[in-house]
Amino acid sequence: MAPKVQILLNVVFGLICCNSVTTVSSSFPYYGTKIGALTRLHHGVSGDVYAVDSRTLFIKNFNYDGEAPAAYFYVGHTPKPSNDGAQRLRDERGGENALTRRYRNKDITLPLPDGKTLRDIKWFSIWCDEFAVNFGDVSIPSDLDFPRPQKIAPLKGVHEVSSDNIVIVDAQTLLIPNFSYDGEAPDAKFWVGRGQRPSPQGLRIPDENGKEIPLRRYERKTIVLTLPDDLTIFDIGHFGVWCEAFTVDFGHVRIPEGLNVPPSLKMLGISPQSRLNCEVLYDDLAFEVRWAVAGDSIVIQLIAKLDPNEYMSFGVSKNPEKSSMIGADAVVSWVEKDTGKGYAEDYYLGDKSQCSGGHGVCPKVKIENGTNSIRLLNAAWVNGYSIVTYQRSLQSNSKFDVPILTNSSQAIVWGIGPLNERNEASYHTHFSRISTLIDFGRQPIWNCPSPEGLKPDDEDDKEEDTSKPYMEFNPSKASTTPSQVNGQFEEEFYDKRPLALQNPNRRQESRPLEQSRPHQPPRPVPTPKPASKTGAWDIPAIQCYEPEDGVFYAQMGPTGGKHGYSAITGHVGWGISWYINGLLIPEIHVVRGKTYTFVVEGGIDSDIPAKYHPFYITDDSIGGYEHKREEEKKAVRIFAGVHRSRSGQLTPTGVGRLCNWTPDVDGPPADDYQSFGAYQRTLTLKCDHGEPGVITWTPDRDTPDTVYYQCFTHRYLGWKIHVHDACEDPGFSASASENQELRIPFANVDDAGDVTAEASIRHETKMESVLLKLSKQAF
Repeated sequence: MAPKVQILLNVVFGLICCNSVTTVSSSFPYYGTKIGALTRLHHGVSGDVYAVDSRTLFIKNFNYDGEAPAAYFYVGHTPKPSNDGAQRLRDERGGENALTRRYRNKDITLPLPDGKTLRDIKWFSIWCDEFAVNFGDVSIPSDLDFPRPQKIAPLKGVHEVSSDNIVIVDAQTLLIPNFSYDGEAPDAKFWVGRGQRPSPQGLRIPDENGKEIPLRRYERKTIVLTLPDDLTIFDIGHFGVWCEAFTVDFGHVRIPEGLNVPPSLKMLGISPQSRLNCEVLYDDLAFEVRWAVAGDSIVIQLIAKLDPNEYMSFGVSKNPEKSSMIGADAVVSWVEKDTGKGYAEDYYLGDKSQCSGGHGVCPKVKIENGTNSIRLLNAAWVNGYSIVTYQRSLQSNSKFDVPILTNSSQAIVWGIGPLNERNEASYHTHFSRISTLIDFGRQPIWNCPSPEGLKPDDEDDKEEDTSKPYMEFNPSKASTTPSQVNGQFEEEFYDKRPLALQNPNRRQESRPLEQSRPHQPPRPVPTPKPASKTGAWDIPAIQCYEPEDGVFYAQMGPTGGKHGYSAITGHVGWGISWYINGLLIPEIHVVRGKTYTFVVEGGIDSDIPAKYHPFYITDDSIGGYEHKREEEKKAVRIFAGVHRSRSGQLTPTGVGRLCNWTPDVDGPPADDYQSFGAYQRTLTLKCDHGEPGVITWTPDRDTPDTVYYQCFTHRYLGWKIHVHDACEDPGFSASASENQELRIPFANVDDAGDVTAEASIRHETKMESVLLKLSKQAF
């Protein structure tokens, strides 16, 4: 039987610690390395400045009267404070406003600007912008030996106890990479004590879940341990695994004296969250968001029961009071079931359309280089659940970012849907339909079903547990691991101090969510991943003898969920598709020599990609000609819907007002309908003001037997047209001279042979026969 899989979260948070040049004390208080006292120049400024780590300052007993008009925290690289080369710091709350409030013996922590370390600056100052006056400063020595995480020896002992080199991350946190233990002893515990060797006079240390129970089996698992209460690394001489019942040492390491490591958050007076927040986003798929805030970053974990090749997304709305997709800052994440590899992509939701030419729902790096703000920490596929953990800054790092607030509630957005062949979000099958607000800075509240607790070890051989798993952060699977860091050890990973978060075994006191109120060249197109064709609706084909006048109406509409576009075509769409004469992507049969007219209502405003879908006919099964590479375009033939200029430039002509077949927002989802006929009866055709576009096409002997109707600006919106030499219906004549007169008043014909309608087209009579067929399907 497969062993029980348990997912436990130990999240890594941003370390807010700095350098140290003094000898470390073996007890509280410890704030890092003391740089010096602020000079007392104006407005009562005073305080002692410490280096916490390479990127953070701590000011003990800071004073300032708050009466200057434009005072800010500044750092700079000039010999003394000045406007030249200075950079402003955010205040201790992450704000950018002037220091207008009074400080009286306040302890504050200040991170340096992004990309800066204490090696890059020479002074810290409280500076008045309006009068260019220094209110108080301290010089930062060029040889400052700031605190940093330290590697010590690995564990090695009996009962298969082993690990890689242990990392003292800060004065109260240990990282044990690739820890192993066979779990066979009855009373093994993590153990610390004074002196060089373990003894019964030592102290139990809670495991990575905050429990003091006998250790279970571990196999190369990276864990984070936190020393309890006020105990620090300076108070102990060893760490190891100890069998308390039989007083046996299973393996230990010595803790060197005088380690120059950062202080913990607790030592700086910052109360870390010891439990997680959790909210249910979509109960049907057990979609939950879990998070914890520490310092200037937030760690978020998404968990949902997804099908293969599905994504889950979560983000914050640009409007803090209303959940709105447009302008939202979101993460699209997924896990490959076969490999267990996870992804967390930073997205900007610029429009309600698939990503095309840097517009629409796009990864930020496809819009502008260097705009990714997400760091993937861990991912897993466990018992059918996709679990992805990532970290981001609370603040904005680019114009596409929306800051996460910790002092008030803000609107969020979420979605679930299929990935396309480029592993990008195409559309969402489930999404936030009402405005939902979350207070990210609240005290930890667990508003989700309680996860299963740990079972006794003797149940490991029973059937695999299918309950929802715990969360887990395993640094060995993160984007930067101890073995990868090498020379940049302290700068890139271990200045991000781990903080163990215990997941509650029972539901905590809870309250409900608040509810309210530059263009880049297209990349090569990979081979599309086939979508499942099981459960596809039977869409009636449009036969060669219908409609009699050869007029087709092309409008937009929903893809029809799991029964629709993807099941019919085997491709993943992005939420909308072409509807021809009221049918979802029907296969069309035409005859060579007959002229056909397509009345196009796919949108006319090219400035709004989500509402602009030029219709054209091509031998390309993918579509989206506009955004193909030049070498790809050379292999594509277009038969109708474009005008070619003398220079060879193609301009789409199949454009007209936008008409959408719109589903009932209060009705069941498309997946619940067993036939398209039943689903189609719930759709309502809604059209913008304006006129439709009209194109004509006469297939000839050079037309391939199979062509496709597509969207010029987006991929995978259309389907097949079958071209025949003759129609089998005896009452049909393929002669072009016998075409019926088109009952549409035309204004003119352009050089490409396309026509433009003068007035709106009435659709009802044209679709009576089609709707009759659909009504039969509904029963």
